[in-house]
Formats: sequence, C-alpha cells, structure tokens
Amino acid sequence: MLNALVGQKISITSRKAQTTRHRITGIRTLGATQFIFVDTPGFQTKEIRGRTALNRNLNRTVTSVLGDVDVVLFMVEAGRFSLDDAKVLALLPPDKPCFLVANKLDVVARRTDILPWLKGMQDRHPFTEYVPMSSTKPTDVERLFKIVEPYLPAQAWMYEEDALTDRSDKFMAAELIREKLFRLTGDELPYSATVVIDKYEEEGNLRRIAATIVVERDAHKGMVIGDGGERLKRIGSETRVELEKLTGNKVFLELWVKVRSGWADSEEHLRSYGYE
Repeated sequence: MLNALVGQKISITSRKAQTTRHRITGIRTLGATQFIFVDTPGFQTKEIRGRTALNRNLNRTVTSVLGDVDVVLFMVEAGRFSLDDAKVLALLPPDKPCFLVANKLDVVARRTDILPWLKGMQDRHPFTEYVPMSSTKPTDVERLFKIVEPYLPAQAWMYEEDALTDRSDKFMAAELIREKLFRLTGDELPYSATVVIDKYEEEGNLRRIAATIVVERDAHKGMVIGDGGERLKRIGSETRVELEKLTGNKVFLELWVKVRSGWADSEEHLRSYGYE
C-alpha cells in the first residue's frame, strides 16, 4: 500500500508476516497538498516470540507513531478481521480521525458480501471514513487521497516537492537485502534475522556496498548460505539488480553472514543495528 501511495517502491514486501522493522515515511505531493504516510512495523501480539527486546522495540515504534500522526488509516483485508486485528484496533487513539481501509477488494467474489462485514466493523469502532479499495488500482489510490485530504492540517510542507521518503539509500540497501533474504528462505529462516550495512561508498556512478546478514544460530547461517553458497549468491544478485534500478547507478555488493546469539534480546545490539 505504501509503495502505491508514494508511486515508487520504498518499502519491502514479503509473504513472511511481520517483516517491517522500522517506521517508514512515504511522501507524495499532489498540487498544494503534501501527504506524509508513516508505515509502522506490525504490532507484536503473539506470545510465541517470547517478547524479546526486538518485539518490545517494534511495539514502542507503533505506539509512538500513533501519537504523532493526524489521521490513522487502519488497513485490513476486505471481509476479514482477526483477533490480532482486534488487539491493534484497541490501540487506536479515540481523539483522532480513523479510517477503515478495506484493502484487496478485487479478490472479493461478490461486493454485496462486504456490506454485512462493514456493518460489523462499524459496530467495533466509530470509524470516520470507510474506504473499500484495492491498492493495485490507481483509481482507488487516487480516491483515498481525496478522502484523506480534508482531514489534514493547514501548515507548511515538511519536505521538498519531489521527496519520496526520509530514508537514505544506505537504509534502502539494507531493507532490500532483508526482503530478498526472507523471500528466498521462506519459512525456513526464523524471524530473528537482520541486515547491517558495513560500508556504503559512492564513487561517481558506482556504489560499493558491504553488508552483513546477522542470524542467531549456526544452523540459520547454513540456511542463508545454501548449498555451495548458491542461496547467498542469489540474495546478492537479486538485491544488486534492484538497487541498480532504484539508484540508477552500478552497484558492487558484498554479503557476509555472521552469527550473533541473542541479538534480538539485546538493547545494545538493537541500537548498534539501527533500531530506534
């Protein structure tokens, strides 16, 4: 959704749940209005992860963002509402406009099936607006902009007109490596893996990048490297291609894998790895 709103990829995507680790700011300026979207990590509701320092860090990020924004877009899949969704819904501030964004409307067989669900959602929370849509349809995205605009405060723009995000190319490099990591390992690799950029150098039209994939166990290291190093090579190759497309520059990328047992439960490690 964030990528559709900004008009360019700035946030990674994955089938693996809870892969967003940082607040990602997306910026889109249309006419006289500048929209600033803040995408948060998924709120950690399941106890199975043991409430590590990483989990607590992600949840602090979510609650902090809710206090900063002017409008909340509560996005769920059209026609569905889980217990985890209910836990997140309970966090929403009562004093701010909250829109129900029912995404993936295009996969609903009959639109009339959504009406009882929308009525049930209305009973759950006094949403200010209801926006059934599909983020893959430009007309739906444009409609969302028009619905949000009247609720924004009148003030000076916070960013330049052509800005798309407040994140650096270095940050985006780490995120893209992490995206390929989760996509190519699937459910094999546990949640606790991260990427650290050790070097990011600009030499004219060349970007030299060295990065470390951090895992918690030796067995996880083997999963990332793969037989004969093939999986790690593929992670690097696919990341390099996308980085060259994103930056418009040639990219030389080196990847390493290191084991740091317990990093996800260490506040010191989290700070050193760039977690807020």
